[in-house]
Amino acid sequence: MSRRSAPGSTHRFRGRPRNVARNVRAGTPRPRRFEPLTADEARQFLAATRGHRLHALFELALHADLRKGELLGLRWEALDLDAGTAAIRRTLQRTSTGGLTTLHTKTRASERLIALPIRCVQSLKLHHEQQQREREASGIMWQPDGHVFTTLQGRPIDPTNLTRAFTTLLRKADLRRIRFHDLRHSTAALLLEQGVELVVIKELLGHAHVRLRLQRDVINTLSTTLSTALGNPESTETANGDGDEPLPCAVSVH
Repeated sequence: MSRRSAPGSTHRFRGRPRNVARNVRAGTPRPRRFEPLTADEARQFLAATRGHRLHALFELALHADLRKGELLGLRWEALDLDAGTAAIRRTLQRTSTGGLTTLHTKTRASERLIALPIRCVQSLKLHHEQQQREREASGIMWQPDGHVFTTLQGRPIDPTNLTRAFTTLLRKADLRRIRFHDLRHSTAALLLEQGVELVVIKELLGHAHVRLRLQRDVINTLSTTLSTALGNPESTETANGDGDEPLPCAVSVH
């Protein structure tokens, strides 16, 4: 390599020395590794969220494979709690001026209808009742925009504030610090830890579309698996009393 092209060499620019390597971009950084919760850590985390006004959000994050923006952009009109489904079509994003807005998901592939675990449906029903009480307490200060997860005045939750709440709950549970995004990978990690095949997990978490009824036997088996992993065996009776066990994770219907 010549002296002129050496990385640390300097050139004169308008009479002044200039290091030409200063503006050279470094190599592509390695992608950050996922750090999902283990089964024990997931139990600790869920225990710490009980009683928190956003408990239902954290349950969805752990069981439904939803992004932070999808959770915060979720509206009640997108939920059918009687059928146990959620239509994921919108996401909360920050605008160029620093505000918040709800937009359609970036791609058509991101739009999906998911079947919710029974425990998440129950938590959402309780959350709806809690939100009605908060609405009454706020009076004319309430902002009726239909979001499922809001501030005490009904406004969309700032993603930064959600991250702060998440970090606080991790400390409360005496857990290592992870990113909120790592919750998306925790369900898959829990199922892998229990010996479930990766191809099955990909299908059930929506990475490949499947028909709900065709996967019923597999779903019931995984329900028991995840309940065992989380140490939270639940009643095997569903809302329609057919004896099916609750879904372990949200399933992409189409």
